[in-house]
Amino acid sequence: MGQDTVGPAAPDGAPASAFPEPKRDVADIVAPRWTDEDARDDAGEFNTVVKLAGIRAGQAVADIGAGDGYYVARLSPLVGASGVVYGQDIVPDYLGLLQRRVRRDGLRNVRVVLGEAHDPRLPAGSVDVAIMIHMYHEITQPFALLWNLATAMRPGGTLVILDLERPTFGHGTPPSLLRCELERVGYTQLTFTRTGPEEYVAIYSAPDSSARPTPAALSASLADTPCRTS
Repeated sequence: MGQDTVGPAAPDGAPASAFPEPKRDVADIVAPRWTDEDARDDAGEFNTVVKLAGIRAGQAVADIGAGDGYYVARLSPLVGASGVVYGQDIVPDYLGLLQRRVRRDGLRNVRVVLGEAHDPRLPAGSVDVAIMIHMYHEITQPFALLWNLATAMRPGGTLVILDLERPTFGHGTPPSLLRCELERVGYTQLTFTRTGPEEYVAIYSAPDSSARPTPAALSASLADTPCRTS
């Protein structure tokens, strides 16, 4: 799979203006990677996430907020030639780093995608597993993003979130807040696993179109009982 330019992989979905903003702090995007790659390997982070998520050869996996490609580089050989990895981010400079890595390492099954804060801009019905690694707390439009992401998911698709149990301004997401926001959009929690003193992996099934609320219904629900940090 060759790719000369980086851009969206699908038309724009539902607009951000159709959805409410979150009633909580949003952390700043500060770097293209969470921490040193060798340290993450030594801690077994990737292997833990992949095992919990059940990612295997032939699947289509989307790394939402891929940064400079720690997960993309490791997912590519895992899913193999019959699979595909979408390395998606909203920061063009980060995608430039990712594109150079993809070319350097010859990752032919990787597609680099420029998304938006409210829409991952991934092809409809294209993704088996979406992952969000240490970035959910940085999403400024979670309800719009989750709603539009559901369009990109295949039947039975799952969303895997790795984060820390901290306030969102401290670069983490309280599990109760995460569950509230995802369930409002129609996602269902499948598993919740603690992987460290603060760290957890939460896996959700994505809703199909019939189980997903309309933007208007979602806005009304959140106006009555918003998701809050406490």
